[in-house]
Amino acid sequence: QVQLVESGGGLVQAGGSLRLSCALSGRTFSSYAMGWFRQAPGKERTFVAAISRNGGSAFYADSLKGRFTSSRDNAQSTVFLQMNSLKPEDTAVYYCAARFADECNDCYFSTEYDYDYWGQGTQVTVSS
Repeated sequence: QVQLVESGGGLVQAGGSLRLSCALSGRTFSSYAMGWFRQAPGKERTFVAAISRNGGSAFYADSLKGRFTSSRDNAQSTVFLQMNSLKPEDTAVYYCAARFADECNDCYFSTEYDYDYWGQGTQVTVSS
């Protein structure tokens, strides 16, 4: 059974940075492509970033390119989301997700329906 645990959320001022982490347990992390999504109050969950299982390919929501970067450490079974130049509109619950992708080293996935497992979410609040 795959378990995902996010951490690193919190309150930050506009212009600041946060680094989210998501640890996977229960299965071999390197077999999973990973994704990040977020859900703002009263809105639907939206795609943030995705990274292939080998970390060689990453994909971002257009509006977040240049500010957000995803990386992973397969030895630590952890995926990261570095968020810079944060804005109040980045306030949301951030979720990580995992999809088994043993068949493809460089595949990433950008819709929530592609993913099999989800973390519980971590709150990010950006004050103006």
